[in-house]
Amino acid sequence: MAASLPTASVIAADLAGMRSQTFGLARRAGLDPHLHALSVRGIWRHVPAAWWPAPLRAVMPLHLDADYRNHPVISIGGSGGAVGAALRRQGARVIQVQNPRLPPARFDLVIANRHDRISGPNVVLTRTALHGVTPALLDQARREWAPFFACLPRPLVAVLVGGGNGRFRLGRAEGASLAAQLAAMMRRDRVGIALTPSRRTDPAVCGELQRALTGPDAWVWDQAGANPYLGLLACADAIVVTVDSVSMISEAVATSAPVMVASLPGRSRRIGHFLQDLTQAGRIRPFAGRLETWPVTPLDDTVMAAEAVRHHLGLASVGQQ
Repeated sequence: MAASLPTASVIAADLAGMRSQTFGLARRAGLDPHLHALSVRGIWRHVPAAWWPAPLRAVMPLHLDADYRNHPVISIGGSGGAVGAALRRQGARVIQVQNPRLPPARFDLVIANRHDRISGPNVVLTRTALHGVTPALLDQARREWAPFFACLPRPLVAVLVGGGNGRFRLGRAEGASLAAQLAAMMRRDRVGIALTPSRRTDPAVCGELQRALTGPDAWVWDQAGANPYLGLLACADAIVVTVDSVSMISEAVATSAPVMVASLPGRSRRIGHFLQDLTQAGRIRPFAGRLETWPVTPLDDTVMAAEAVRHHLGLASVGQQ
């Protein structure tokens, strides 16, 4: 079936978060995404992409199909946006994801987060990051993983752990603090815990979590075998996710589980605005070391963004197909 879908060329760094957002948007808009990975040349790695005088020369050749002007291009981020704007000058239809750090008028459509604080007649703003976690995928993951997690107590708390970055710190000390909070919640609230680290999680943090969450009521993925991430989202009665990852928080709030956000040392104005929007929507609360549950409904602005893409491309809405 994928072969019959319109093709979309994705211009992005070959990173999991970039693929998740662009491929999620494309597939939910009824497009077949093909990645053209960005690799920046030499000195241009040290120059902001918005300053590149010739973006197509600042990156390695993209090897686009000869008819790339006849199907949409999806670019993402600063470097992707610079290249996307250059391709649009050559006649391509370009949909930019995230703030391009360039005037939105250089693109056909810009889909950014509210916390990016940009505007324009061709700008669509979302509360959450784009992703591909759909109800159908969650149903499939629930059928696959529910038997595996059946040995853990209920309510089951899924824990999604990210990693330190330029804004937040998650080293051994922070990992030990989080591990102690989770272990205390497991004892006091009689919950089961299923935890997955990410590729960015420091091995020392993984060690702290594994030491604290031992016994029959907890399970920590050792990053071997099948990735349980979707299974945790699908099977959880509640979710704890570390504050560093807008993507993981966005995917967590797309489920039917209440989401608690674990704080870390550091600060980000953009992520602060993001969290404020989700708090006002009643979708997240701070994690204070205890289980909290409250009525929630899934929040997923990727649906709205995908409809905006289909409208822009002149495609029928999903409900009309």
